[in-house]
Amino acid sequence: MNGINRLDIKQLRVFSALLKLKNVSQVARKMGLTQQAISEQLRKLRDLFDDRLFIRQGNSMLPTPKALTMQQPINAILKQLEMLLAPDEFTPQTYKGVFTISATDYATQALLPQLFNITRREAPGLQLIVRDFASDNVNQLIAAGELDLLISFPEFIPDNLAYVTLLEEQHLCVTGCANEQIKEPLTLAQIAAYPQLVVSPSRANLRGSHDQWFAAKGLKRNIVMSVPSFSAVPNILHTTDMLAFYPSRLLPNSKVHALAVEALPPPFKVIAAWHPRSSDSAIHRWILAQLQGL
Repeated sequence: MNGINRLDIKQLRVFSALLKLKNVSQVARKMGLTQQAISEQLRKLRDLFDDRLFIRQGNSMLPTPKALTMQQPINAILKQLEMLLAPDEFTPQTYKGVFTISATDYATQALLPQLFNITRREAPGLQLIVRDFASDNVNQLIAAGELDLLISFPEFIPDNLAYVTLLEEQHLCVTGCANEQIKEPLTLAQIAAYPQLVVSPSRANLRGSHDQWFAAKGLKRNIVMSVPSFSAVPNILHTTDMLAFYPSRLLPNSKVHALAVEALPPPFKVIAAWHPRSSDSAIHRWILAQLQGL
C-alpha cells in the first residue's frame, strides 16, 4: 500500500512516454516539462519499482526487461483513466435503462403518448415508468432518486427543483356534443350561471383553477361537480348539460366541443422539473429535448 501512495499519474505518463520515445529531451518537450523534471520522475519510478527501468545508451533510453513487462498494464491504466475523464457520448439507439416520470393527468394525455412514440423509435432500449403526480410527496421521492422527472403545473413544483417551461396551454369552454340548449356566443355571466364541472387533481373539493378570475369580474361560478382528472371530463359532459374548462391540446374529442365565448381565462404553463443532480445526465438532457420539441 505504501508503494501505491507514492505513485501518481504523472509518473505513469513519463514511463509510457519514455517507452515510446526513448529520449528524455523529447519526452520533456512532449509533456511541457524540463529535462530535470523528467529525470526526477524517473528517479522516483526507479526507487518505487527497485529497478533501473531505463538505461542510457547514447541519446536513447533503453527499457530494462522489468520495464517491458510493465508496459502493457501501465498503458492499460492510462487508457482507463482517459476513458474515465472523457465526456459522455450518449447514443439513444444503444442506451439501455429505466427512466421514471411523475406526470399529471393532463401531461399523461397531452405529451406522453408522443414522447413514447419517439423513445420507441429513437431509443428502443429505454424503458419508461409513469407514476401519478402526488404534489404532497414529490420532493421526498425525487430527492430519494425514485423519480427522474416531474411534469406538472408551476404551483405544484417545489421551489428547490430545477425546471424548464415545456409549453403554454389555454383552457377552452366546452360542453357535450349532444347539448343543444346553449346559444353561442356566451358572456362570462352566462358561463358563470351554467352548471359547471371542475377538475381538482390535488384536493377533492368544488373549487376550480379559474374561480379567482371570475371573482375578479364580480362573478361566482355555479360549480356542481368535481372530478380528479381531465380524462373523466368528456364522458361526463357527453351525458349532461354542464360546462367545463378543458385544455386545448386535449381537443378535438368526439364527445365534447368548444364554445364561442366572450373571453377566455389566462393561459397557464406546463413545466418539467428535476433534482439539480440530474442536470448533467445525458439521458435526462435527451428526454428534456424531446419534450421541448413536442
